[in-house]
Amino acid sequence: MPLGPTSSAINIQANSITEAVHNAPRTPTNITIHPVALFSILDHYLRRTDSQDRVIGTLLGTRHDNEVEVRSSFAVLHSETDEQVAVDMDYHRTMYELHHKVNPKEVIVGWYSTGSNLNTYSALIQNFYSQETGPHQAIHVAVNTGVVEGEEAGVKAYISSPVGVFPKPENCVFVPVPVELRFHDAERSGLDLLANTAQASSSTSSQPIADLEIIERAVTSVSEMLDRVLAYVRAVLAGEQKGDPAVGRYLMDTLGASTDDLEKGGFNSSLQDTLMISYLANLVRSQAEVSSRLALAAAS
Repeated sequence: MPLGPTSSAINIQANSITEAVHNAPRTPTNITIHPVALFSILDHYLRRTDSQDRVIGTLLGTRHDNEVEVRSSFAVLHSETDEQVAVDMDYHRTMYELHHKVNPKEVIVGWYSTGSNLNTYSALIQNFYSQETGPHQAIHVAVNTGVVEGEEAGVKAYISSPVGVFPKPENCVFVPVPVELRFHDAERSGLDLLANTAQASSSTSSQPIADLEIIERAVTSVSEMLDRVLAYVRAVLAGEQKGDPAVGRYLMDTLGASTDDLEKGGFNSSLQDTLMISYLANLVRSQAEVSSRLALAAAS
């Protein structure tokens, strides 16, 4: 039976469906964590009370298509027993408002916990943070501190998927998502200092090194890498080792600039800039000399 103009049926157009699918939030497929967020999580774990088996907190960052970048985090007060779990939501929202005033571009992307135990309480907390990050999916980062015997330290990330025809908040499956640690070049010296302190035999903390020593270590590291690459290439050319096509393509992309391209490209551009600066400097020097001679002539 055809629908009349007074029918209560909903008219759905194909363009509306296409637009809705296009604008739907994408599922995160990769998560990156900055060292600042990771150190904040570890500091929260070290400051926990003796009665706490794990600590939780809020993750802040940005989203780029299907990638989530975790830049910072803050602790959230919570209590957890065999019968119930309680999270201080007012404290969470107050802390987020303070962080948002400092970094307006950072939004809530999920939550973190220490340990590797994913239980019913984890699903309830995940449901709470899913409401905070909607319409985007909330991510969960589990930081294993390695204090439990038989468990290695590491970082894992998850997203949740509901289970059942009528899913409940406590029923969900945590799906692993690739996670990596990313830091800026300016943070490398600080991370190297922490790594050297952790590997030191004595308990005395290392002191920050001078810029000249940092450059020396960087040059030495580059020289060692070049020696390894040169030894690998010589072994492949001599037939002593089977070459890896992926490594070969990477070396060609990195070192494949020919001398002609170098002379026609960046070298000529830098040379022209240098000549222009030298020409302007000589012109200013000549102008200054002429002006000084005219001044002396006028004075005499």
